[in-house]
Amino acid sequence: MARTKKPKGSSRLAQMWQVFQMTRRYDKSVVGLLLLAFLLPTGAGVAAGLILSGGNVFTLVIWIIVGVMLGLLIGLIVLGRRAERAAYSQLEGQPGAVGAVIKSALKRSWIAEEMPVAINAKTKDAIYRAVGRGGVALIAEGPISRTQRLVDDEKRKTAKILPNVPITVLTVGPDEESVKLYKLGWQLTKIKPALTKSEVRVVSNRLASLGTNVPIPKGIDPYKVRPSRAR
Repeated sequence: MARTKKPKGSSRLAQMWQVFQMTRRYDKSVVGLLLLAFLLPTGAGVAAGLILSGGNVFTLVIWIIVGVMLGLLIGLIVLGRRAERAAYSQLEGQPGAVGAVIKSALKRSWIAEEMPVAINAKTKDAIYRAVGRGGVALIAEGPISRTQRLVDDEKRKTAKILPNVPITVLTVGPDEESVKLYKLGWQLTKIKPALTKSEVRVVSNRLASLGTNVPIPKGIDPYKVRPSRAR
């Protein structure tokens, strides 16, 4: 007997419901945010309709529909952002978390590898590297007090072969001044551009000559784990 195919619409609604349920478990504020995201534009649409329709029912209905559609759109955007943040929060603090999300968190203008370029085999603290218009970014994973030596060593090696390229250090860890995992991509976009697109590729190839022979930290396989990118 042939199986009945489920309509695509119902499948998407089921996926959205699963995303919402997952997000709500880790983000208690998501329900209130979604209600605000939907009700404010809808209310604005109703108000605009009452003011601008001039008693025309058709115009009033159009304004209400516009408000509802806008509310749904903003709600989906909010849900996607909170879902992504919830997914990152599940990985935060685990060895290899930066490697697991570095590809999806960075824009195409940045070149990065999931494997760390340096690692402390005992503590599993690691250093990851990204190259972009802003130069070279070294991303430390772990407490600042433990990763400082790794950062200094990697920064010295990088500066030796690329003396004129700016190097930015970011730390993802438990310290108050550290970058939250879900803000990593945004922090990189704040770095002032210093290289052209062609120079980015040259710098990336030059750094590849340094090589690396470190194992992936146990706990997460960055080739298998990806944060949710639901929208």
